[in-house]
Amino acid sequence: MTADDGTNDHCVFCAIVDGDAEASVVHEDEQAVVFMDLNPVTPGHLLVVPRRHAAGLEDLDEETSTHVWRLAHRLARALRRSGLRCDGINVFMADGEVAFQEVFHFHLHVIARHAGDGFTINADWKERSRSLLDTDASAIRNALVNS
Repeated sequence: MTADDGTNDHCVFCAIVDGDAEASVVHEDEQAVVFMDLNPVTPGHLLVVPRRHAAGLEDLDEETSTHVWRLAHRLARALRRSGLRCDGINVFMADGEVAFQEVFHFHLHVIARHAGDGFTINADWKERSRSLLDTDASAIRNALVNS
């Protein structure tokens, strides 16, 4: 699932959380730290990072996940009120290498958006038949019951 080796010895986000690496911290509490992305899509691009190392979403407990998503919601509101250019917000999560995850410590991106900012998501969107959607829904329902 991830490129994580099960340790956090070389995790830059763990180093930031531990105070061993520089970061422009916006918020911190017992469960999470929020800091500015070093390579932002736009000014105001934030990262919401749980203190406990979890490589991906499946490795993160639901309580911490809920807290991180709640913080992302609050920070999105703060971005809109900050005076930074922000006409919209993307909350983005990359879970796994094929999903473009680069740092294998779960995190959410909260990105201030404005027209012409250069950030795009391109895909080959194709409508899927109802029967295939129903089959997919059934498989997910079954997995949900067993999780």
